[in-house]
Amino acid sequence: MAKIKGLISPKEAKQLNDAFTKRCELISKEITKRPDNRSSWYSIKELKAYLKHAKRQAKENGYKLNGVRIYCGAYPETNEGVGYSTSFIVPTARIIDGKDGGGGNGDIPDGDGLNGGQVGWPPGAGYPQ
Repeated sequence: MAKIKGLISPKEAKQLNDAFTKRCELISKEITKRPDNRSSWYSIKELKAYLKHAKRQAKENGYKLNGVRIYCGAYPETNEGVGYSTSFIVPTARIIDGKDGGGGNGDIPDGDGLNGGQVGWPPGAGYPQ
């Protein structure tokens, strides 16, 4: 079986999480004044359906889906919610326009993204949950 590029061990995942914790604690203490969300969860079914949709949409718009980019985001604070952080996914394709650092993996213009994964619980929980 071929090695998967970028595969990390649980120990390495914990190290990445622990390094990120310092940033989250600063934001929680200084900006949001409360614990913030640290993860998003999507089912395999949701991810497969999204990839199928993104591939079809890319083709309809003259692109060939070559991957996804994962962004960090935050919901606006409203009367209904506290504005937790989130992660969202957008489709990418080989787009040579200078905006992608020359790597050819640009975000597909007008491509639908995926958001709405379940937040970690409790919201401030890190890895592993």
